[in-house]
Amino acid sequence: MTTVLHSARLVDGAVTDDAWIAFDGDTVTATGTGTTWRDLDPRDAVDLAGAHLAPGFIDLHGHGGAGSSYDDGAEAIRVARAAHLRHGTTRAVLSLVTASIDDLAARVATIADLAAQDDTVLGSHLEGPFLDPGHKGAHTESLLRTADAGAVDRLLDAGRGTIRQITIAPERPGGLDAVRRFAGAGVAVAVGHTNATEDEAAAAFDAGATLITHAFNAMPGIHHRAPGPVVAAMRDERVTLELIADGTHVHPHVVALAFAGAPGRIALITDAMAAAAADDGDYALGGLAVTVSGGVARLADGTIAGSTLTQDAALRDAVAWGIGLADAVAALTAVPARALGLRDRLGGLRPGMTADAVVLDAALHVTAVWCAGRRAV
Repeated sequence: MTTVLHSARLVDGAVTDDAWIAFDGDTVTATGTGTTWRDLDPRDAVDLAGAHLAPGFIDLHGHGGAGSSYDDGAEAIRVARAAHLRHGTTRAVLSLVTASIDDLAARVATIADLAAQDDTVLGSHLEGPFLDPGHKGAHTESLLRTADAGAVDRLLDAGRGTIRQITIAPERPGGLDAVRRFAGAGVAVAVGHTNATEDEAAAAFDAGATLITHAFNAMPGIHHRAPGPVVAAMRDERVTLELIADGTHVHPHVVALAFAGAPGRIALITDAMAAAAADDGDYALGGLAVTVSGGVARLADGTIAGSTLTQDAALRDAVAWGIGLADAVAALTAVPARALGLRDRLGGLRPGMTADAVVLDAALHVTAVWCAGRRAV
């Protein structure tokens, strides 16, 4: 019952022309080049006619799309996930904005239930509430709080092992203890929405943090006498840097600087809110009013409020700004998979891995998607 996708330009660590992959059920079983795939006598052979073939995209950090937010329950999650799947995101961590501990516990429990039914949902990301008020971005300041053991344990219990990531300002009271507790529970801890110095960020990485949330945004920038958390992350091989490549959050030249400064450790995220894959207009993010104009989401005071990005658009942006195609695809696939400890089965198209695949035309627009071996788009 083998399916083969052949005559492709495979982008998976390197670029290989006239490549093919074979999968049986939900697993890649073989790869090769030329016409050797014919020896498999496949049930289904799909001629990609030189189109790009990449592993399925993985979004570490996104809040919704198609008019729906991940904070708003299972049906809203399904709507938003379907929209991002059409843009190549086969697996996603669902990000929740700051809310009360009671509300967050209920929301991570909902995501835990959904993840048990839908393995394209990798779990939840708590972007708050343990953030720095001075770098709150589009989070409700009155709901921000310091980390304490009771709140941490309540969230971990509610998530039942499905909290994949949490963003913490480590310099805040209880911050480092929370980093250790979450990391010890198998959660990928990110430094973000923070006023941390380089030394404070480095201390968080030593305590177990392995990510930096949307690098350059909601944190001190790079100064020649005060390098800040981004430089700390670039200098630490254990750390993956999230990046929003939409041309609004980070200048294209700085995107190139990040890829050069942390090769193989950039994860292109969407940080998408409900207006992704939807129209301009008025929306809400975590109870805050957001206006989207020209595809840019802002609060009334002008603060950027997430993005309207999809991962295929991030790929096109990165390549247009001079990032090599293989490196840009890795930032959507292998790098986020590794950041989540899932590199053995996701983020690549080697034999034994999950058959998540995205087909893109010459302009890098998605034309087809397979998820766990099933044609999804």
